[in-house]
Amino acid sequence: MTMGRAAESPDAYIAALSGWQRERCEMMRSTIMTAAPFAETIKWTNLVFLANGPCILIRAEESRVLLGFWRGKRLRDIEPRIKASGKYELGNLVLTVEAEVSPAMVTQLASEAFRLNAELGNPAARA
Repeated sequence: MTMGRAAESPDAYIAALSGWQRERCEMMRSTIMTAAPFAETIKWTNLVFLANGPCILIRAEESRVLLGFWRGKRLRDIEPRIKASGKYELGNLVLTVEAEVSPAMVTQLASEAFRLNAELGNPAARA
């Protein structure tokens, strides 16, 4: 999947994927939804998980998948592969067919991301 027309739903987003990207995205999606009471939607052509504002995103691209966190810079102690990116405190974990992430790590990251948004508020809100 490449950026283009947005999927109509989170289920449609996953259904449009294939191979390792579909397997990885299915695992991350189900693990995130089990880790905390997130709402999920399609936003900016990505699969986005909301908890007091945007919290986590999954973005499938041609040869990689991004697992992004609005407060990702604060999660680098848990997962040092998270790279700072963009506005706010964004950070992305870049996954490829070779670069994987375990369900246990996704659970830990999602739980902490949820806690940070609960404690600090909506990361996209203007100060």
